[in-house]
Amino acid sequence: MTDQQPAPTGRRARGGADARRAARTSTTVKQAGFIRRTIKPYEPFSDDQLAMIEHNAETVLQETGIDFYEDEEAVRMWKDAGADVKANATDPKRFRVRFPRGLVRSLIKTAPREYVQHARNPANSVTIGGNNTVFAPVYGPPFIRNLDEGRRYATIEDFRNFAKLVYMLPSLHHAGGTLCEPVDVPVPKRHLDMIYTHIKYSDKPFMASVTAGERSADSVAMAEMVFGKEFVDQNCVMTSLINANSPMVWDGVMLGALKVLARANQATVISPFIVAGAMSPVTTVGTLTQILAEASVGIAFTQLCRPGAPVVFGTFAASMSMQSGAPTFGSPEPALVTLGAAQLARRMGVPFRSGGGLCGSKVPDAQAAYESANTLWPTLLSGVNFCLHAAGWLEGGLASGYEKLIMDADQLTMFQKFAEGADFSENGQAMDAIREVGPGSHYLGCAHTQANFETAFWRSSLADNNSFEQWRDDGEKDIVVRANATWKKMLRDYEAPPLDPAIDEALLAFMAQRKEKLPDTLN
Repeated sequence: MTDQQPAPTGRRARGGADARRAARTSTTVKQAGFIRRTIKPYEPFSDDQLAMIEHNAETVLQETGIDFYEDEEAVRMWKDAGADVKANATDPKRFRVRFPRGLVRSLIKTAPREYVQHARNPANSVTIGGNNTVFAPVYGPPFIRNLDEGRRYATIEDFRNFAKLVYMLPSLHHAGGTLCEPVDVPVPKRHLDMIYTHIKYSDKPFMASVTAGERSADSVAMAEMVFGKEFVDQNCVMTSLINANSPMVWDGVMLGALKVLARANQATVISPFIVAGAMSPVTTVGTLTQILAEASVGIAFTQLCRPGAPVVFGTFAASMSMQSGAPTFGSPEPALVTLGAAQLARRMGVPFRSGGGLCGSKVPDAQAAYESANTLWPTLLSGVNFCLHAAGWLEGGLASGYEKLIMDADQLTMFQKFAEGADFSENGQAMDAIREVGPGSHYLGCAHTQANFETAFWRSSLADNNSFEQWRDDGEKDIVVRANATWKKMLRDYEAPPLDPAIDEALLAFMAQRKEKLPDTLN
């Protein structure tokens, strides 16, 4: 794949490792840092119940198996590893792979329990796994929505806007990936503009393109220009989404991207995409069984590609309206799936991805708020390590919302505060305050309150807690109007983080070279 390697430039050679390091160590935005949870995860299922699900998943892998489609190399790798492979009688591109009990689990043992994803600004690097939670923004919508224009197709300018906003929002620890689909750029070329945008306009960690293996390879090549080829080979600089084609199919597109990224030592998030009732059974335990079977095969395959490659057990879980067939969000059944899958991931010994600020509402209204909150609480309480779609999601994932991004990010600061748990220090015990105030008085003026009042309670930067008269005199603005003003001001105030001009020049040259070879088509 030599045509995808970066063309050497004199400027990059003069910049060298020192210049790359300097360009990665400066930022103009104060970040909160990823969450280091002190609260214990909520675990609703017993060890016996989880063992039953694991046994059933092994039965599925042994008896039913998983279809591998349009990737004969993957099929050969599984056959060499000891799996049973049968060709499909009517489709020569499809193979049914069955796995002896214990094979998949034995391969997963080389996967790390946690890993560091390095950002070009080391202060923004994140640790994924353990007791950590990393919030990342919405991923994948073809539309955007804002208060001024309503709903329309997204453009590359929208993508840049979202990248800038995410960079400026401290409660989002990760830049994400496809913040929206820029439909004004041809499909074969748009991944280049998106990766460049993440590098140019942010210095937070980001995701690779996964819509084709060669696009993942382009992502790796561009990352190598920023971090250095040897550094990328030995360290994770991208965490990227690989979806199973549920139920129980791994297709050539996702497998192609997975192979490129895992072999490059870059993290993959192996995520069955589940709308229960359509892509999995309607029951929680049946869905967990299928998720475990699909995810464990994908996780094991990353270790066939490169033992020790970082990998995340992921799932996207939603329920379905049995009346309309539409996915539904914020309901109890997907919450139980998230909680149970997190327990299964911890037993497997790998990081876990799920949850987010998910909703089916078309606008950032009360439905959007309720459903997003009902998805984010299980996300935090289950111990999710990497949370995609944490902010900006609307319309079942069809739209990225400008105002919704701001509203969600504000709430994420509350979840971050909650995850810190209670303060049991001498100051937290507040015995001096209790002694000073005594019975029948109040704490408003005591020394402890005066010393702590500025940081004692979480406070929203977006909610209006003024009196009715103040709110009326200020124009009776609801939270969507306030969020609209906030994102506009943020874009006006945006300042790009420094990027070594030699790296920038090399990236632009590489993009131009690649675009010359790629067609201007719609797929």
